Amino acid sequence: MRTTAGELVLWNKNGGATSLITTTREVFISTGQNFNERLLKILLQFNNEDLSISESLMAAKNGFSSFQKFFIYYLGDPAMKLAIPKPNIQITKMNGIGITQSLDTLKALSKVSFEGIVTDNSNQVLSNFNGTLSTTVFDKPINKTTLDNDNFVIKINFDSRESKLFRGKSSVTNGAFKFDFIVPKDIKVEYGKGKLSFYASTANEDKSGANFDVVVGGINPNATSDTVGPDLSIYMNDESFIEGGNTNTSPNLIVSLSDLSGINTSVTSIGHDIVAILDGDQANPIVLNDYYETELNDFTKGKVVYQLRDLSVGNHTIKIKAWDTYNNSSEATLNFMVVSDSGLVLDNVLNYPNPFVNYTEFWFNHNKPNEPLEVQVQLFTISGKIIKTIHQTVQTSGNLSRSLNWNGLDDFGNRIGKGVYIYKLKVKSTISNQYSEKYEKLVIL
Repeated sequence: MRTTAGELVLWNKNGGATSLITTTREVFISTGQNFNERLLKILLQFNNEDLSISESLMAAKNGFSSFQKFFIYYLGDPAMKLAIPKPNIQITKMNGIGITQSLDTLKALSKVSFEGIVTDNSNQVLSNFNGTLSTTVFDKPINKTTLDNDNFVIKINFDSRESKLFRGKSSVTNGAFKFDFIVPKDIKVEYGKGKLSFYASTANEDKSGANFDVVVGGINPNATSDTVGPDLSIYMNDESFIEGGNTNTSPNLIVSLSDLSGINTSVTSIGHDIVAILDGDQANPIVLNDYYETELNDFTKGKVVYQLRDLSVGNHTIKIKAWDTYNNSSEATLNFMVVSDSGLVLDNVLNYPNPFVNYTEFWFNHNKPNEPLEVQVQLFTISGKIIKTIHQTVQTSGNLSRSLNWNGLDDFGNRIGKGVYIYKLKVKSTISNQYSEKYEKLVIL
């Protein structure tokens, strides 16, 4: 049986295709499968040769016997290499005991801690490595079978690791790290090998590693009691967002979660996901498990950041339900207003503190997050005389700007007298050239 010409597209970090491995004509399914397995072993394996993509293809073809290898070609820069982190990250202790001894088991509701090191290719500790470690702990793999969508009566069995027991960040100091977490109640009780996946980075380099030796299964009979659900707060774009506030049509949903037992992100048990319900649409829940990550060095707190897209202009409601590792749940709801992105909209314009003596900040909400905005503040006396003009470019991740401030001096550096003044806030988009302005009062004491 043959298959149509297949291809392997390799992408850069900006989302653009940079090179292509493809066939010039049909090849046997068995040939394609065997060659892909051989190629990926060479392509994804770190080695001292540091092969480019084209050199990896050459090595795979040189060791392949089928004549159909001559149908496989590489298109792209022959010197290009995969941007993958080099080894290695290793765990050295589990629950305070070295991994050379018998390892403990990740049991449901047990608190576990890991210690480890970041090393070079010779497994020597990189004592000058100071950065951040991202860790994902997986449950045992699930056996799955392909669906035979093409009706070729060919099904392939494969393993898939889908349930994440923990996903968090910790500090790496002088090449060493430590993290802990509570294993969710929702794990498969039977015993089997889990997986710890690591990625560490600094401003200049990154490293990766994995461990497949830790056993997952069973239940901790001495687990402490916990009957309280997690605390959660909902925002749009940034954590200054308030109930009923305005946002753009594709805002970032931010959910802050905290619980002494940690947040459940396992998918083993149905119904215990972090779920968002938009506008009461229960038939289309948004599962947010994969978007949750703990705060640095603290498994009890974390955030979900998820971009909602193409919301209609008008009022909306979103409800979040989340569970801790003991399967206690909590819910929260946020009402918000989506305003059109076609124009620049200003809201809640004020200065704080007001009244003030020698310092105040100008705050305003807008509907252009992540976009550079030119801001001008002009201050007038009651009679209309301009006494101060402030120019500044601001850019916010959310809808609130509060970076513009004033020390109470006029354009000549003189102290302004006590009294009531008028100011005009004008904001202009640097992308669309749209602008909006509003007038408010302030008082100097």
